[in-house]
Amino acid sequence: MASGKKGLRPGKRFRIWRHQIARNSYAHFALILSAVVIVLDQLTKFLVLRNDTLAGPLCSPTNPRYCGQIEISQIFDLTMVWNRGVSFGLFAGGMTSRIGLSILQVGVSIALIYWLASLKRRVAALGVGLIIGGALGNAYDRIVYGAVVDFLDFSGLYFPWVFNIADAGINVGVACLLYDAFFVTPRLEREKAASKSSKAGQEHG
Repeated sequence: MASGKKGLRPGKRFRIWRHQIARNSYAHFALILSAVVIVLDQLTKFLVLRNDTLAGPLCSPTNPRYCGQIEISQIFDLTMVWNRGVSFGLFAGGMTSRIGLSILQVGVSIALIYWLASLKRRVAALGVGLIIGGALGNAYDRIVYGAVVDFLDFSGLYFPWVFNIADAGINVGVACLLYDAFFVTPRLEREKAASKSSKAGQEHG
């Protein structure tokens, strides 16, 4: 007979997960943050798509050459770009890429939401919230429009890619998870080991 969570039925496992996430303040923080990222991402894209200079009647994923630009400064402009790939235009492709990337982004988001129940570190929660919000924001574009709306252009700083708020969320989120994995978690483990050693010394003292 199987033991532990692996032997539980899906319904029971879901109820345990729901109970854990309801009691986890870090999970609440991550979910609120992801919602904020989605709202900001979609609001800015809504405004871009309704600007005739950036996205006129002929601007579409199939006619990207008709999309426009608003020059703001020497380092930053608003440039409308239909992105068929992932962040910064990587892995662009046709319908297969659209379906595959949409499934990937939604799948990653679901996996991270499931992971939220066990999160106990603020930096990790910050990273997960940003990634979920960014992934779902771009997945919505890909499903609805067939491509992602990119418009933040820092080419004046020799940064060659046009991106959006969702992209920024994903990349900052990944950086947070890497920082958590290589700095926060080892530090907590060292503190835990030192605490155990100190306690053991007191018991034998």
